[in-house]
Amino acid sequence: MKLTPAQLDAYFARIGIAAPARADAAALAAIHRAHALAFTWEAADAFLMRPEGGIDPARAFERMVTGRRGGWCYEMNGLLGAALAGAGFAVTRLCCGVHRATLGEAAIGNHLSLRVELEDGPWLVEAGLGDALPVPIPLRAGAHEQGFLASAIEPADGEWLRYVNHRHGVASSFDFRPDYADEAVLAATEVWMRTDPGSPFTGALAIMRHFPDRIESLVNRTRRTLGAAGLAEREIEDEADFAATLAGPFALDHPDVPALWAKTGEVVARARAAA
Repeated sequence: MKLTPAQLDAYFARIGIAAPARADAAALAAIHRAHALAFTWEAADAFLMRPEGGIDPARAFERMVTGRRGGWCYEMNGLLGAALAGAGFAVTRLCCGVHRATLGEAAIGNHLSLRVELEDGPWLVEAGLGDALPVPIPLRAGAHEQGFLASAIEPADGEWLRYVNHRHGVASSFDFRPDYADEAVLAATEVWMRTDPGSPFTGALAIMRHFPDRIESLVNRTRRTLGAAGLAEREIEDEADFAATLAGPFALDHPDVPALWAKTGEVVARARAAA
């Protein structure tokens, strides 16, 4: 699964950097960071239970490069992995589980991450969690920091490792095995994630985007800004404010803002009634 030369040209134009001359650590870091800054993490269509989807990187390319939308893990990491493979990197698509620590084996397949082989060993490349580190990290247990963000890879149970997100992360962790790739499990779980009423993605709206000095997030009707000074939150006032927030910091021109606004209102109302 890799982008063609023509697709690579369009991809690098989209993320705003030149194609690397060599597939090395410096190039990997530059591509990963540019990708994280260029694209919005979003699962708005899954929230609305739209029928379109899939894990094919070609579809992610059409959506995110040609169509200039964002994507969730299957698309964000799917496109990044295909671009890295096209640029000469050795890429493995990892079948992972967000919140496997609490959900158990049912979580496996609900997240796609990437392993990239370099001369000094394997690296974890993770642009699909939404607000994780915007740079690759060595695929081994240890703590990592990037500016005001701190994360870690820790041993889990058996052969599993756990990526622990920073303390303000929308998702706290995901588990993976360094050699576990299963496209069938990823494909089946992706369908469930975007179509089943019990999916966390059909039950809540989450949108995230990296900036050089902060991470912006929208969780239902709450805007979150995370930077060196900490986390600030504010409630979205009305549909016009909601539309301006989507189009502004998230650069998201969603075709059905009224439906997103209406359904987030339902989610917020249910949460308040249950509190």
